[in-house]
Amino acid sequence: MINSLLLFRTVLSTVVMAAVLFSPPSALAQETENSCLQCHESQPGRLGEPVTLWRTSIHADNGIACHSCHGGDPALMSMEAMDPDRGFLGVPVETDIPDFCGRCHVGVREDYLKSAHGRALGKGGPQCVTCHGNHRVMKASPALINPQDCSRCHEYGRAGEIKGAVEETDRLIGVLEGDLAALHRAGIATREMEGELFSLRNSFHRLFHSVEVERVRAETARVRDDLEKIRHKVEQIQQTLFVRKVGGGIVVGLLVVAGLLAAFIRRTYHEEEA
Repeated sequence: MINSLLLFRTVLSTVVMAAVLFSPPSALAQETENSCLQCHESQPGRLGEPVTLWRTSIHADNGIACHSCHGGDPALMSMEAMDPDRGFLGVPVETDIPDFCGRCHVGVREDYLKSAHGRALGKGGPQCVTCHGNHRVMKASPALINPQDCSRCHEYGRAGEIKGAVEETDRLIGVLEGDLAALHRAGIATREMEGELFSLRNSFHRLFHSVEVERVRAETARVRDDLEKIRHKVEQIQQTLFVRKVGGGIVVGLLVVAGLLAAFIRRTYHEEEA
């Protein structure tokens, strides 16, 4: 008995150790390997503030750190990390910010440059950082369209119309994201629908940057049609799962009743024999 217990403990320890050694590095472990974060976080004032802001951003949530935007080598704990030969780009000037961010947000950059905002670039018009911030970049949503921010440059009226045209559609996207996550947890293959929804969400949020009310309304109607198709698929799957659940419950109930009936018959039979 003692030998078996010792063997069990040894095997358990080995499994735990293997899980620790071969599991992917945690976010904390990745941060300790990033010289940009380590160095700047220890700095006072404006040099350290970007790290604090970044930690609450959508970029941090998706593993996008300093070097992803500014370049450089985060593996080096020296000033060589910011060597242009190692891809360091530094901080862009205001007129270069759309191209800077557009390396990843290609479609958004295109729509922005064609918009009234983009045409006013360098002439007092807004660019990416004006609305989204530079380090505390928030998840794109209609909440970014608000009187406090938009009225810094112009009256809120037109922006309010755009927000009104997209709010309900954005809410529907959020509902579908939750429904697909629930179906995935239930063991349903949702990757294809998730891909469709992800693509629709991105193209929909691109619309905000055109700042053209009529185009936003027209394109939003198209997105709603495509979202309706996904919603129909989701509802069909949910209905199928519900029918299966109810059917399973009925079968279990019938089996219980059959078991009780069989027990009753058996008991009556034995009582008659006695």
